[in-house]
Amino acid sequence: MAKAKSSLATHRARMARQGFVRVEVNVRKDDASLVRRVAAALSDPSRQAEARRLLQQRFGEPPKVSLKALLASAPLEGIDLDRSPAPGREVDL
Repeated sequence: MAKAKSSLATHRARMARQGFVRVEVNVRKDDASLVRRVAAALSDPSRQAEARRLLQQRFGEPPKVSLKALLASAPLEGIDLDRSPAPGREVDL
């Protein structure tokens, strides 16, 4: 006999199909209402784009920079990059 899903399990499955995930965070008591308002803004279709943009601007990951771009932007003025033509030490094999 198949066991019927609880209403909570049905609700969570429906939310997962819609792309939602359950997140649990621990915050200070004074910040709880703020975190709830942020979560509400992110799930409100009329406010989610602006809320996401503001949060990404302030707390998003910085853009990834390639090594080539990083080296190209490095201030190399005044740094001697020439190598000595000295062959090094002799090695007895």
